[in-house]
Amino acid sequence: MTSQNFVRDIYTKGVSTVNENDTLSRCLEFFKTEMPPVLAVLDAKGKYVGVISRRWILRSRLDPASTKVKNLMKSAPKTSPDHEISKIAKLMIESGIRQLPVFEDEKLLGFVTDENIINAAVCQEWGKGKVSSVMTRAPYTIDAHRSVGAVLTLFREQGFSHVPVMNAGKIVGIISIRDILERIFQPNERQTVGDRMGEKVETFSIPAKGIMSSPVITIEADANLREAAKKMREYNVSCLAAILHDQLVGIITKLDFLEPISQIETTTPNLTIQFSVKDTRINSDQQSFMIDEFDSFSRKYQEVFRTGTLFVYIKTHGTANTRETPLVHCRLQFRTSKGTFVSSGEGWGVEPTFRTAIDRMNRRLLRSKELLAYNPKYAKDYLHKMGLPYEEL
Repeated sequence: MTSQNFVRDIYTKGVSTVNENDTLSRCLEFFKTEMPPVLAVLDAKGKYVGVISRRWILRSRLDPASTKVKNLMKSAPKTSPDHEISKIAKLMIESGIRQLPVFEDEKLLGFVTDENIINAAVCQEWGKGKVSSVMTRAPYTIDAHRSVGAVLTLFREQGFSHVPVMNAGKIVGIISIRDILERIFQPNERQTVGDRMGEKVETFSIPAKGIMSSPVITIEADANLREAAKKMREYNVSCLAAILHDQLVGIITKLDFLEPISQIETTTPNLTIQFSVKDTRINSDQQSFMIDEFDSFSRKYQEVFRTGTLFVYIKTHGTANTRETPLVHCRLQFRTSKGTFVSSGEGWGVEPTFRTAIDRMNRRLLRSKELLAYNPKYAKDYLHKMGLPYEEL
């Protein structure tokens, strides 16, 4: 273990606080003047009750002058100076919060951020690995002339927050959810009266190239992870375009770092599962169903991949059918020593949507060269049962 394997050596010391009854406007003032990674929220008695970030405020589209902090704050998992960075990465993934409070007994010391974790991890032997080992390969892209509305639809349907913008086969920019939040939904630019009332709607039809970040910050797919983390810091970005021979071959985000970091301490060959749930509740029956499905999944691929983690990201879209069943999006990312595989599903209810996503993951794996090299007959038989032609492999 290195000297930076624990929270005590890497966390950001000091805390900026707001009261739960303060308005969001006060938070925005803090973020502008002090630039903290996150604000700690205190109740009327001065006791810590949660956290709030600038991104959540922008994304909420709530009126910052009248909305109170307690309506938007979140309860973040508490960490200790003695926690290892792999555990913190796992907590960040599971909670969906990238800035976690560090406590010693009942005293809040500061916050540990995703940047703290990434920078510590790449200083270890792991940081010598290649970008290609963790990047998302063959990412979704969008044409420069497609609308911002199409970008938002892609984000909603696929559950990610960055997309490369292409023109004539070349990458010309990247759009993140942050670009859309700050350039379209910035709270202090909201219009409520007059001729500009409809401008927010009209902006959905402007082309992607109108709000993309350009020029693109790139990294060679064969570069090491340490170099990629350094570039993210230098350019203050959370996503890099991975290229090979001047062609886009993947993207690497902070989440792409966190997922494998959460598995650094794993020594026993095993396939594991991690959940991140947003805007919905998973009951014990639903979780048992997904674990049973994963057990069946892992039995198929244990001998092929030996180690790996299936990351499950689930969120609802805030709508329900006549039976009050929510519309659910499920994204799967299966990280193994032989590569990363992704799939997704959308439908009514958690169980059928997860099953759709896991079936699609099965199909993707069975088409992969890793499984074909291990057991081509099994892949052929399974694809035949699914009605898929083997010759397409």
